[in-house]
Amino acid sequence: MSLRVEVEEAIALVTIDREQQLNALNIETLKELEAEIIALGEDKGIKVVVLTGAGNKAFVAGADIGEMKDFNEEEALEFSALGHRVFSRIESLPKPVIAAVNGYALGGGCELAMACDLRFSGDWAKFGQPEIGLGIIPGFGGTRRLPRLVGKGKAMEMILSGERIDSVTALQYGLVERIYSLDDLMPKTMEFARGLSKYSLKALQAAKAAIATEDSGLEKEQTVFAQLFSGPDQKEGMSAFIQRRLPQFKE
Repeated sequence: MSLRVEVEEAIALVTIDREQQLNALNIETLKELEAEIIALGEDKGIKVVVLTGAGNKAFVAGADIGEMKDFNEEEALEFSALGHRVFSRIESLPKPVIAAVNGYALGGGCELAMACDLRFSGDWAKFGQPEIGLGIIPGFGGTRRLPRLVGKGKAMEMILSGERIDSVTALQYGLVERIYSLDDLMPKTMEFARGLSKYSLKALQAAKAAIATEDSGLEKEQTVFAQLFSGPDQKEGMSAFIQRRLPQFKE
């Protein structure tokens, strides 16, 4: 199992537990997360979900590049569709979801955090969409959710450059709502969650539904993401990452 779930009264703490892999998202983990989100949505005793990663180095450092690097276009489309489906379930879960970002939130990890309703960050966390360096683009909703949160210009800057930003910059951009120290991140996040759990579930559901935005453009992202797996640059970008060298792109 790649997940740990702990229930405290009306709060479910879901931890992605692949610490040795920096909690990278592979197919198995995404399917486990999907099943858990469905179960939590149906559990009338749960009012709030907190999502985090194991350890203190990474929330989720991205999708599992070792698994992705040999995908063909069809496999890449299936992988992107799976990620979109899972993250859309999180976004549409009729309960507040808080990301406790305890380290790297890169690529799919940044996209996972953005699918949550609130993002509380550790002061050591780093955010980014570095897919451009792999010869691809964000494939789990990043091209749609990031502009909503930080604006088109900043989203363009982050996605085109692939640069990482620190937690203070993320707060300035509007990517996160709060920053806490290592000692305070989980206690303060859980304290906030307990405060929400005292409210009416129906009221929480109504508030989230009223604020929800449209998902137009998500299917287009899936298609473009997958098409990039049919050319040489994705293979070179991901092979270079695995081999810890700079990529030599041809196109």
